[in-house]
Amino acid sequence: MNFDDFHGHIYLIDDDPSIRRSLSFSLSSMHYSIQSFESPAAFLRNALPISPAVILLDLHMPEQNGLSLQKELRQEGRETPIIFISGESQPTEIIQALKNGADDFLLKPFRLNTLVEAIDLALKKDKLQLTQRTNTRKVEELFMGLTEKEREICRWMIKGHGNKEIAILNGSAAATVKLHRSRVLEKMGCTTLSELLVMAIDAESRILDIFQTP
Repeated sequence: MNFDDFHGHIYLIDDDPSIRRSLSFSLSSMHYSIQSFESPAAFLRNALPISPAVILLDLHMPEQNGLSLQKELRQEGRETPIIFISGESQPTEIIQALKNGADDFLLKPFRLNTLVEAIDLALKKDKLQLTQRTNTRKVEELFMGLTEKEREICRWMIKGHGNKEIAILNGSAAATVKLHRSRVLEKMGCTTLSELLVMAIDAESRILDIFQTP
């Protein structure tokens, strides 16, 4: 695989060997890398962690159905996008899959270009999630790199308090607060308070509560 042409990784889980062969051939020829598995258990044992990626998941399989695997993956915190592919399904099953966070649900037989469109949308989503996770870790590392006093000052800054207010709340001299504010901005990689506020708002939108935790 030439990674300059790499479009994304696909985990194909389907108990039908003909489906696995045909989709693996078609999609690999379009510069997707593919791992195919005959069952959810085989996927859980052998899948290599690759990003960006998408899971193509059959709904009805002998040992464990797709809905069960979807639920298991989400409970484990695995956020890889899932596209269901199914020959037969009840409306309630489709609704349940989408309600549980599936990115799409395609009924067999489907056109290859329809599948590719769904895959590309899911891969874009996974790229975005990967960027968000990376940014979250960066913010956490920067924040935890502050001293305890600097973290406290940082929280007051984010709540909109000025130097004099923080000095009163913090029991410090205004000059000391001013020095801490400068260090906070420098260590957080910000040049202005506005940049720090944007960072905090973005982090909290991803359920990162370190800015509010005492």
